[in-house]
Amino acid sequence: MHINFLEKLIGSGFYTGYIKTASGTFGSLAAIAIYLIPGFENPSLMIFFITLLIIIGVPIARKFESIYGKDPKEYTNDEVIGMWITLLFIPKKIWWIIIAFFIWRAYDILKPFPVRKLELVKNGWGVLLDDILAGIYSFITIHLIIFYFNKFIG
Repeated sequence: MHINFLEKLIGSGFYTGYIKTASGTFGSLAAIAIYLIPGFENPSLMIFFITLLIIIGVPIARKFESIYGKDPKEYTNDEVIGMWITLLFIPKKIWWIIIAFFIWRAYDILKPFPVRKLELVKNGWGVLLDDILAGIYSFITIHLIIFYFNKFIG
């Protein structure tokens, strides 16, 4: 099976998947770099791109799995999606972005229940679903932190 240029660009999270070490971390950093583009934090725009990357990402994930094996490290589109889910609706302040990044990486690496179970889903979906749920966990966590910070400190 062949992966064309555009599929490689999207699937590898702007080629971060081909970085030998910590490709998921670099994919998450690429997501932040795009998020930092003025106006990208608009929730409608982010939700559009998250949805688009999920829709086109599943068939690309199938291709990556057929070439590189199950849940390949070369496929970091799922990290981009998870990071953007985490960043939805947060204030665009560098300290919240940094905290959100570390929360996201922790959930993505630790894969709390039932995140790891979602990796078992077939046809490319498992590659994305675990990161989507980890992103939702991260989204909830960062928003709780922001809420309590604003209530008790800010």
